[in-house]
Amino acid sequence: MNIENAKSQMRKGMLEYCVLLLLKHRPSYASDIIQQLKKAELLVVEGTLYPLLTRLKNDGLLQYEWQESTQGPPRKYYALSPEGEKFLEGLDGAWTELANTINYLKNITPQLLEVKR
Repeated sequence: MNIENAKSQMRKGMLEYCVLLLLKHRPSYASDIIQQLKKAELLVVEGTLYPLLTRLKNDGLLQYEWQESTQGPPRKYYALSPEGEKFLEGLDGAWTELANTINYLKNITPQLLEVKR
């Protein structure tokens, strides 16, 4: 197995959660989302982000509004819908559980592995 493939799969699994976390703070334009993800060292291209945003919108988790731009045509700004906020709360809980599991397994000692009989 290739480590880059494994890392790519992990990033894909986290991308939806990361986008929702960003939109929790403020409505954003797709390019702004990509820029913020790059700052967080999660590299995403438009060809990946736009289908995800469309799916999240179709699922009722996002809403958008058009805003005029000084640098060209109007831009679509995405924001969490009320359903998206509830969904994100659920993902927060799932992430905490998963992080706790991973941290436990990373820090397990041989003594914890012993089976008491």
